[in-house]
Amino acid sequence: MTFLDVHVIQSVPPANLNRDESGSPKTATYGGVLRARVSSQAWKRAVRTAFLDDPELAKDGGIRTKQLPQVIADALTARRPDLGEHAHAIGAAATSALFKKVKLTSGKRDDRKVTEYLLFLGQEQIERVVDKLEGEDLETVAGDEKALQERIAALKLDELGVKGHAGAVALFGRMIADAPELNVDAACQVAHALSTHQITADQFDYFTAVDDESRADESGAGMIGSVEFNSATLYRFATVSLRDLKRNLDGETDRALHLATAFARTFATSMPTGKQNSFAAHTRPDFIMLSVRKDQPVSLIGAFEEPVKAPEGGIVPASVAALATYHKQQDDMYGTAPVMSAMVYPAWLAERVRNDKRTDLPDAVTLDAALASVRACLAQQLGA
Repeated sequence: MTFLDVHVIQSVPPANLNRDESGSPKTATYGGVLRARVSSQAWKRAVRTAFLDDPELAKDGGIRTKQLPQVIADALTARRPDLGEHAHAIGAAATSALFKKVKLTSGKRDDRKVTEYLLFLGQEQIERVVDKLEGEDLETVAGDEKALQERIAALKLDELGVKGHAGAVALFGRMIADAPELNVDAACQVAHALSTHQITADQFDYFTAVDDESRADESGAGMIGSVEFNSATLYRFATVSLRDLKRNLDGETDRALHLATAFARTFATSMPTGKQNSFAAHTRPDFIMLSVRKDQPVSLIGAFEEPVKAPEGGIVPASVAALATYHKQQDDMYGTAPVMSAMVYPAWLAERVRNDKRTDLPDAVTLDAALASVRACLAQQLGA
């Protein structure tokens, strides 16, 4: 077994990246105190979105939606405008052929068909479906639902749903209760991000908005409201099983290496979008550690079971010092060690951490250099 662990310390200013049902920033109790929290789902979606936005990774991106019939219809119409009003019926029949046990229902938009729950399919798989549909003479049977389904069934589209997974599906997995044969076990796991320190109750931003067209004799605000926020230094953790990733990719070692390192980079640098128009909390990590392990994935959240206090040097250096110390003590205790580790951090951080007499950081490298070293190590472990 080979695992790639990604550890991140990241300072986030006032923000509401991930809201609960009442609109408040998510929190959790850990170590007996209140912590800021960003759910794993929020950060996984940020990674999936980043894949689609990156030209080099877009083909490995995936779409999770109930609107798959329309997604297929739109892609098909772009190639075959002559299909016109028949495109959606073809998209619906293609979705049924891909996921045979998934029911279609009428949606809220023009009674167009949607699936009863979210489906996750790779962008490249959708393109392959459209490739098969493009050359077929389907408009002649589009008005007859049974005939259309029989014609599309003959194309065996379901084989595209279970083979040749996009990178996003191979990484994040897929669960379809009604069709377990289409399930894909996730190769990566993402932890809920937690603040390394205690937070107080959420704070409120009371805001007013001025009506730009109000007359000089009209006083008062055009709108009044409030939004909750908090700020925190977060510990974030994710891990990738290279065995599972390679299996999901039909044994393609080079592709597994590429996707593992792409995931590590994207997980480290992506940000959830919650309330960003209000707060613009677009920060990057202050510290990244990448570890290749042969024993098991190891989260280092225990470093913060005792909340970090805010010393003169700041919470980030104190958090990094606690993390590095805990990392060494854990492996000393169990007699284990990573195959390799690489740390990414700025020079100022090393100086402040060294002031903490508990630890001294290994030399830092750039993120590109760390990922290159990780890829070389993983390749060696996989015999590539």
